[in-house]
Amino acid sequence: MLTASKLEKIMELEANLRAEYQQQLDAKTVEIDRLSARESELQAAVDKQLETITELTGKATDSQKAEQRARELHNRSERLVAEIAELKQRIKTLQKDLAAAREENKTLTQFDPVRMKKNLDTSKKKLAEKTRATDLLQKTLSETKKENAELQRKVAELEAKVAELAPEDGETVEAKAESAAA
Repeated sequence: MLTASKLEKIMELEANLRAEYQQQLDAKTVEIDRLSARESELQAAVDKQLETITELTGKATDSQKAEQRARELHNRSERLVAEIAELKQRIKTLQKDLAAAREENKTLTQFDPVRMKKNLDTSKKKLAEKTRATDLLQKTLSETKKENAELQRKVAELEAKVAELAPEDGETVEAKAESAAA
């Protein structure tokens, strides 16, 4: 029984404590209910904000992706512009080198030994032909001069003969000349 009396005392003590602290318990219960309601409102607000943040994050992610892609494309275009400028410079250098190589090639082909030998051989043949023609003309000229000198000598002899015969035949020559003219 000892336990039953202790149990009764505990129940009595609980009833006293409950009566003494009931107002505080009721106030705390009301406070707990109010805070639970406030917590529910705040949780709803947090959920709504989380939903908005998630939505905005998606949009922001899309816009960030677009901005990132725009930056990448801009950087890529700048690199391409720089590369194009470098290639243009390289083309100019290569064109200058090509022009120099063409000049050198032109100079080298100008003094091409095979072609020069061929031209020399051709020139030698032409020179030989001209020399032969000149020799032939020289020979012909010498012969013509000899013939001319011989003919001059014959003409001189004939004129001398005519001069010897002319005083004797002076009248006959004049008569023949007149009859030939008539």
